[in-house]
Amino acid sequence: MTAAALTPGSVAVVTGGAAGIGLAAAQRFAQLGLRVCIADLGTSRLDHAAEQIAALTAGKASDVLTVETDVSSIEDLRHLEITVRNRFGGTDILMNNAGIQPGSSILGSFDNWERVLNVNLWGAIRSTQLFLPAMIERGRPGLIINTGSKQGITTPPGDPAYNVSKAGLKAFTEALQHELRTTPDCKISAHLLIPGFVFTELTAQGRTVKPAAAWTPTQTVDFMMERLANGDFYILCPDNDVPRSLDERRILWAAGDIVENRPPLSRWHPDYAKAFETFSQKTS
Repeated sequence: MTAAALTPGSVAVVTGGAAGIGLAAAQRFAQLGLRVCIADLGTSRLDHAAEQIAALTAGKASDVLTVETDVSSIEDLRHLEITVRNRFGGTDILMNNAGIQPGSSILGSFDNWERVLNVNLWGAIRSTQLFLPAMIERGRPGLIINTGSKQGITTPPGDPAYNVSKAGLKAFTEALQHELRTTPDCKISAHLLIPGFVFTELTAQGRTVKPAAAWTPTQTVDFMMERLANGDFYILCPDNDVPRSLDERRILWAAGDIVENRPPLSRWHPDYAKAFETFSQKTS
């Protein structure tokens, strides 16, 4: 089974679509008979990705559109929405997948913090605001899929700008879904994709061989499609190292810092290391 919006002839827009999870999603949409637009940076990357996607579509190149887009620019996003509407008549699936993770620290560069938030959080907010009104007006089943992160839920130390951007995206997507489900005659639903360890350009860090612990982008998209068909909002992906049961314990422990009045990020606090280890091994 597939989600109602994922039908032949529908239109999918994927930001960050030239590689990784975005490209894998665009390929899957094409296999289902959708017309696909990928938005990313780098014309050669976009052209190479478009060839791979077109090989999977019935209409070949006519069913694939590429638009070079910096999602931190509202002008670029506005141009993207107009271009898709002019070419395909509108959008049914919007996947806000573009993201960066250059690394950060609390007292790090302001420009770096601003760039991370502008791409990872504001990019999704702005594109949603620009695409959603026409998506609702189309009166067709549709999806908005935002690519979040487990780091936006458990917020581990080491990269605060990225964590803040993904925590904000989680809160935005939750609010978005509530608004969509309370909007009369709206057939659009929102979903938060929460990948595990996935081997992509973002996570490779110079490696050319996939680590055994990582999933491929295709595995992640396979899981996403299965959960979309089930109607899940939170699409919490495992990987080859971390099963869902451990993710659940980590998430519950993070929430417990507030409920139990523990220090923030107590999972990484030496006074709570043993308690967390015991908690994480529980099965119920």
